[in-house]
Amino acid sequence: MLAPLTLARLQVDDLQFHVRRSARRRTLQITVERDGALVLSAPPQVDEATLRAFVLQKRFWIYTRLAEKERLQRPVPRKEFVGGEGFLYLGRSHRLKLVDEQDAPLKLAAGRFCLRRDALPAAREHFIRWYSQRGRAWLSSRVADYQSRMEVAPAGVKVQELGYRWGSCGKGDWLYFHWKAILLPARIAEYVLVHELAHLHEPHHTPAFWRRVERVMPDYAQRKAWLAEHGIDVEGL
Repeated sequence: MLAPLTLARLQVDDLQFHVRRSARRRTLQITVERDGALVLSAPPQVDEATLRAFVLQKRFWIYTRLAEKERLQRPVPRKEFVGGEGFLYLGRSHRLKLVDEQDAPLKLAAGRFCLRRDALPAAREHFIRWYSQRGRAWLSSRVADYQSRMEVAPAGVKVQELGYRWGSCGKGDWLYFHWKAILLPARIAEYVLVHELAHLHEPHHTPAFWRRVERVMPDYAQRKAWLAEHGIDVEGL
């Protein structure tokens, strides 16, 4: 048996890869990390020429993913909690109105978000709480619409901070969604929901997974592309 190759870095034109080798791996895989770093995973005995050929074959995909990462990492301006500022809800922007009195710190009324002035110091927390409550109700109703069609029985819906993820499928078949999902247009939020429901059948993004998504959402590819392109626009709260 040949001794494992020790190549740890690989430079192909302007692309630099960190090479990770594992005896358990049988195939080659390229990963673009969130910070843009490139990782090339390979079995121990694959030589450099094969690695280079694989990178060249995947070059267009790599550059596409790097462009997406660069776009997603651009700074997003934070919202200012002043009268007239727009805040999204299911894809529509609603202007903020500051009021002196109302029965709740934050309400959506007559097409405007109304924030009580004494709640201004904790305005962001009030918005997150409002979005989380609305999101849980809206997403739960849509889960009820889709679960029989997708032949799944999730334990329930939880809405919380999920970092960079829009949703995840957790232990016990619980569905988790980022509170920002309710800022997305309804058809895009439904894609996020269907995506996670499909994971109850298929844990990985295999062809079978995408076929299952497509059966209930034939235009899922367009919705997925919209989310990749415009999802960053809802980040700045």
